[in-house]
Amino acid sequence: MPEIPEVSRRLVLGGTLATGALAVGLGSAASASAAPGSAASLLTESAAPRRAAGQKSMVNVPFEPYETVRVGVIGLGNRGSGMTTGWSVIPGCVVTAVCDIRADRAKRTADGLVAAGKPRPREFGGSDGSYAEMLKRDDIDLVYIATPWEFHYEQGKAALLAGKHVIVELPIATELDELWDLVNTSERTRKNLMLSENCSYGRNELAMLKMGHEGVFGELTNGHGGYLHDLRALLFSDTYYTDAWRRLWHTRSTASFYPMHGLAPIAAAMDINRGDRMTTLSATATAPKGLADYRERFMPKSHPSWNETYINGDLVTCQIRTANGRTIRAEHAVSAPRPYSRINSLVGSRGIFEDYAGTSTTDARVYFEPDHGGDTWRDFETYRKEFDHWLWKELGDEAENGGHGGMDYVLQWRTVQLMRAGLVPDIDVYDSASWCAAVPLSVKSLAAQGRPVEIPDFTRGSWVNLRMGLDSRTTEMPPVAP
Repeated sequence: MPEIPEVSRRLVLGGTLATGALAVGLGSAASASAAPGSAASLLTESAAPRRAAGQKSMVNVPFEPYETVRVGVIGLGNRGSGMTTGWSVIPGCVVTAVCDIRADRAKRTADGLVAAGKPRPREFGGSDGSYAEMLKRDDIDLVYIATPWEFHYEQGKAALLAGKHVIVELPIATELDELWDLVNTSERTRKNLMLSENCSYGRNELAMLKMGHEGVFGELTNGHGGYLHDLRALLFSDTYYTDAWRRLWHTRSTASFYPMHGLAPIAAAMDINRGDRMTTLSATATAPKGLADYRERFMPKSHPSWNETYINGDLVTCQIRTANGRTIRAEHAVSAPRPYSRINSLVGSRGIFEDYAGTSTTDARVYFEPDHGGDTWRDFETYRKEFDHWLWKELGDEAENGGHGGMDYVLQWRTVQLMRAGLVPDIDVYDSASWCAAVPLSVKSLAAQGRPVEIPDFTRGSWVNLRMGLDSRTTEMPPVAP
């Protein structure tokens, strides 16, 4: 396996470290003789399929430039309606269409935009096929999807086939064949599809990324991230998740549903798909006790949840290995009492960063040699000031008015800027598929008593080439015509 030098990315970005051909066919010899369902087959069954004739990679493929980015929104629940407002306030962006299976939501969202002085979008709704009607319009450049997880794949693929760029809330799909199909469809249509991973644009996460790429950690060795969020009250709410869709996933899947918020920033700092790649995943899960206990204590016997049996573990942990010998631990826990955390920890040969430590205004702590000694944690604030990402320097005051501490605004502003300037997306379809692969692969590993399973190389060998991603260079938002 090619060695990737641990030097500042400023010295090597734009250069090719190795050719993709070196990574093609990994594991093919073992797969030829592995029996289906055997331990060996778990490490080979996910081999990358060949591209169809004429199908080409989307690595480093930019958006075509847009004077104004016209957004169509599918899904107007809590997340979708809030993000619709967010899209409407980004310079050079306009929401031209909104869609929800419940037509009243589309009308309410459109009314809200008009009340805020924005143009009224076209409304679609009333049936499960309403989104397909919306996709026929030629005044949509970007489709934003915020529906329940089970609809993301179908709607994302339909948007690509309709000639639109797509940004999808987590996850982009829940099955391995669906992830591959979205990669292939993006390559065939030449349209970008990206995960709406707002946490990758968090201030601490982006500063951590820069520190990793500037060599502050020395050689990166391991990281730890996840999504630890007590959602029990919301899961049992009769109004928050329409038709209890999110709670019902706990009755039908053992998957690590949502580790991407913590996994993605660690993967970006480690240059996953940009010099390294995730190769294997092994999963463990605790017993599913939290939701049943909450129901016992707080839900009346007449509540429909009493007809449900929960099978998703209260804590699902994925241990991931990379081609360059690093490890990532990704966790998902939403069913038990605990303070919120995305963990967000990165370790190298010269130091460590830990977020959610509650030690300062940044909520993070560090220990780096040679700056520190005495085995004593230090505050992150001075490092964050030094390594603050240009997006936060540019947008900090504006972003603070956005959702999730400003991450939503930065994500939306940057997406619109990339499209208007005709730049390569920070998060591409390969990142999106790789990060979301933990969902189906955790199920596969758990079914095999925690044995490791192969993580596909969605880039088909291009991962060996160092390239830009979330560590972008400073660029201006194109001016908006008066």
